[in-house]
Amino acid sequence: MSVGAPRGLASSGQKPITEILHPLSAAEEPLSPGPDVTIRVGGEKDLGLTNGTPVESSSPSSASFNRLQLDDDSEADARDPYASTETRDLFVTVDDPKKHVSTMETYITYRVSTKTTRIEFDLPEYCVRRRYQDFDWLRMKLEDSQPTHLIPPLPEKFVMKGVVDRFSEEFVETRMKALDKFLKRVADHPVLSFNPHLNAFLSAKDLNKRQGLALLSKVGESVKQVAGGYKLRARPLEFCAMGEYLDTFTQKLGTIDRIAQRILKEQSEYLTELREYGTVYSSWAGSEEELQRPLEGVAGCVTTCCGAMEDLSENMSQDFLPVLREYVLYIESMKNVLRKRDQSQAEYEGRLEAAILRKQEDRTPMPVEVEKCQDKVECFNADLKADWERWQGNKRQDFKQLLTGMADKNINYYEKCQAAWESLITLLQDKQTEDKSSDTN
Repeated sequence: MSVGAPRGLASSGQKPITEILHPLSAAEEPLSPGPDVTIRVGGEKDLGLTNGTPVESSSPSSASFNRLQLDDDSEADARDPYASTETRDLFVTVDDPKKHVSTMETYITYRVSTKTTRIEFDLPEYCVRRRYQDFDWLRMKLEDSQPTHLIPPLPEKFVMKGVVDRFSEEFVETRMKALDKFLKRVADHPVLSFNPHLNAFLSAKDLNKRQGLALLSKVGESVKQVAGGYKLRARPLEFCAMGEYLDTFTQKLGTIDRIAQRILKEQSEYLTELREYGTVYSSWAGSEEELQRPLEGVAGCVTTCCGAMEDLSENMSQDFLPVLREYVLYIESMKNVLRKRDQSQAEYEGRLEAAILRKQEDRTPMPVEVEKCQDKVECFNADLKADWERWQGNKRQDFKQLLTGMADKNINYYEKCQAAWESLITLLQDKQTEDKSSDTN
């Protein structure tokens, strides 16, 4: 089974791979630490409880967290070296879904195409086929190997809301768009894009996933056991602001999603009535010779309005709602990273307090494990803040494009309806003129 080309969705900013010339002359730029990363050379670390450190002035305030900014942020994009395609050396796309039927199962695979100049890849171009569970494997491996980073979400594994057949063209196309966006976000990330599991996903013909998944479950259990022995004293203010923003954002998206679902249902009911309404005028025109043209004109106007309403509803179900759902899943991913950061801070605080007590009793030096825990917390803080800024930039871009598209679709809908009814007025006026001429003769 093959599904047609997807409509334009808010994306991470990559061009379609068919429009990209292979960047043979592209040079890899060395990665530099972000503004939140501090590198210490020599000297001892200043040990202290994380919640006792002052919040940096560059951190976003809680007031700015509680409003959705749709202003143009071109200056921020200009400062981001990953915002321009000229600096990218890894391009990916997901397309061409195909249905596979076997005696054991039926499933969909997607073509994953890659173009790159990175030395980590043996070839400049790859083309492999992957199914949903392969994408799921990649995400779990990224989450396991990069616990301090925000991993983009995948679309829901099971049937999406409002869709019954998971092999229908609508469902497959919606999932394909979401998988394409997921992979583009990973490929655009300055750290995740260099993960060896991504390399294997993009280049290997067959993925050996059994061992990786077993190891992942063991690692996850060990993380839970370690975190269970410590209790966080207090989350730093900037991360509290992040959590509060995510809670508020979740509520807003949930409300919009519920209302949008009701609107879709009402539009579907309205379309049913409108089609029946137009049919009545068509049948009436067959029995009224003198009114045939005006009645057929009304029926044509109603048909035009039906088509315009179908386009509007399709845009909401296939373009608008999937973006809302993606960001609901994104919020869950961000909250998961925040919880891991809190667990890391709680472990550090517990180990530090125990070490201070031992030092007061027998004057033993500070254990190396405490410094390692502090390094882990600092790494979590720096990576989380960098990913937060990147996520906010993607969100602004996605929602500006989403809302602009919604406005265009609504304008297009009303323009089509207006043009249809205006043409009917012209028809009626011409009919009136003809009647007057016939009466005169």
